[in-house]
Amino acid sequence: MSEHELPRELRLDESGPNRYRVNHPENDPEGREVVFSGQLLAQSIMASDSVVNGAKGTKSIHAIFSRVGSYASPLELQVEVAHDGRAFASHTTTATQGERLIARSLVLMSADEPDLIRHSPAMPDVPAPTELEPAAVLAFPGLETRPVPSLSEQSADGSPVESFWMRHPNSYDSVAANQAILAWSQPGSLIGLAMRPHSDVVNIHDAHRTASTGVVAHTSHFHERFDVADWLLVVQEAIYAGRGRVFGIGKVFTRNGDLVSTFEQDSMVRSPPAPLTSKNAM
Repeated sequence: MSEHELPRELRLDESGPNRYRVNHPENDPEGREVVFSGQLLAQSIMASDSVVNGAKGTKSIHAIFSRVGSYASPLELQVEVAHDGRAFASHTTTATQGERLIARSLVLMSADEPDLIRHSPAMPDVPAPTELEPAAVLAFPGLETRPVPSLSEQSADGSPVESFWMRHPNSYDSVAANQAILAWSQPGSLIGLAMRPHSDVVNIHDAHRTASTGVVAHTSHFHERFDVADWLLVVQEAIYAGRGRVFGIGKVFTRNGDLVSTFEQDSMVRSPPAPLTSKNAM
C-alpha cells in the first residue's frame, strides 16, 4: 500500500535527514489544545519505520512526555539511529515544537524470526463485538469502538478493569501503520479507570479542571502481526494509585484470542497548586 493511502495523521513530511514534520488531527481529540500522548507514540513509530524503510517492525516503544505540545504549532520528530543490525535496530525519537522538547521515545525494532518456544495468556471471556453497542473511546480518529460493560468488574486483587473492542474501517499493508493506530488507541482510558474506585474524591470530568492529570510515560510492546480492520480487544487494568501518580497495564488480543500487544502507563493525578490551564496541567 502506498504512503498516500495511509491516514493523514500517519503521513510524515521529511524536513531534513531523519527529520519529519507531522500532521495534527483535524479535530482536537480532548478539546483542550494539547497534543494527545497516543498521537506522539503513533507518529514516532511511523518516523522510525521511515528510517528503516519498513525492513523491521517496532518491537517496543517507550515514551516520556516532558512537556505538553500544542495543536497551534508545527511539531517535528528527529530520529537518531543507535543501532541497525540484522535482527534488531534501536532509535531515539525526539519530538519538538520550535526549541521546546515535548517528548522522547526509545524505539526497539525487530525482524521476525522462527519460534524456538511459544506461549501467551488466554483472552478474557467477554461478549463479542457484535453483541455490543458502539460508543466513543479516546482512540485513533475514525475507529469504531465498542466498550465491554464492566462498571463493577475488578481483577482478582480488586484493581479496576475495563475492556473495549476496536477496529478501523480500512486495512493497511504497512506493519507500522497497524502498530501506530493501535498505540494511538492505548493511552486514553487508564487515568479515568484509576479514578473509578475513588468517585467520592475525583472523577474523569474533574480532569484539567480541579484535578491535574496527564500521561507521563507509556510503553507499548508488539508481539504478533495484526490487521486493524479486524476486531481487537483492548483489556486494561489500573493496578496502582498513590503519591499523585497512577499506573496501569493492558493487553490486546485478536478476536481469535491471539495476544498481539501489551502496554504499561505511568500517569499523574494530583490536586493542582493553581487554577489549571493547558500550560500548567502537567
